[in-house]
Amino acid sequence: MRSFHESISRWTVALTLLCLGLVNAHSVITYPGYRGNNLHTNGTVEQTNGLGVGWENGSYVYPYGMQWIYPCGGMATSRNRTKWPVTGGAIALQPGWFRGHETAFIYINIGWGTVPPNMSNPMLSVFEITGPDNDPYPGTICLPQVPLPANTTASPGDNATIQIVEAAKHGAALYDCVDITFVEPGEAEEVTPQNCFNSSDIGFKYVFASKSLTTSGAVRLSHLGLTAVVPVLLIVMFGFLMM
Repeated sequence: MRSFHESISRWTVALTLLCLGLVNAHSVITYPGYRGNNLHTNGTVEQTNGLGVGWENGSYVYPYGMQWIYPCGGMATSRNRTKWPVTGGAIALQPGWFRGHETAFIYINIGWGTVPPNMSNPMLSVFEITGPDNDPYPGTICLPQVPLPANTTASPGDNATIQIVEAAKHGAALYDCVDITFVEPGEAEEVTPQNCFNSSDIGFKYVFASKSLTTSGAVRLSHLGLTAVVPVLLIVMFGFLMM
């Protein structure tokens, strides 16, 4: 009987901690900051005639969800900007708030200025993540040092916006942003294991390029692509040998 009560107590504690985590985890970008909670959906596609956003009774409606709206998930530029190092810095996000992210491509871009005219400046090459399943899941990924785009610089006091795009398994994209002000490295919020970490059930994959098909129909992988795929091929071959 005692073990039964202990099991119930443990489950109660676990469920309580899970609920608390969900209550507090209203951010998708967990470091360095976030424009705001844009996780909700309202209205119908009939109200917007199939558009992603519409105006109804004095307010916006997002029948597909705010995060589908380019460039920053339906959120306007924030007045409360986040400090971020001029030398580049950490970015952490929670990618599994919606369905369709068992696999997903992640893009990290930057737009220059207080209200950027575009977000077309890649900070990193696209990379792929793998989640535990196709339903919503918890967990965080952390990139401890994201650089500025090649051949660009920033000065303390400059404003910019970092955009994260998550392309879901079915091809649609979610958008999130954080508005930043560049500062010297020591003036930004400290990066710790609590605000920037990688969950064990979220993995990473290479995204590699291949050249056009030859006349024989064979795909010739680039050197980088071949290097990326060799470990996978070795694992597959080892599996066959063990059968």
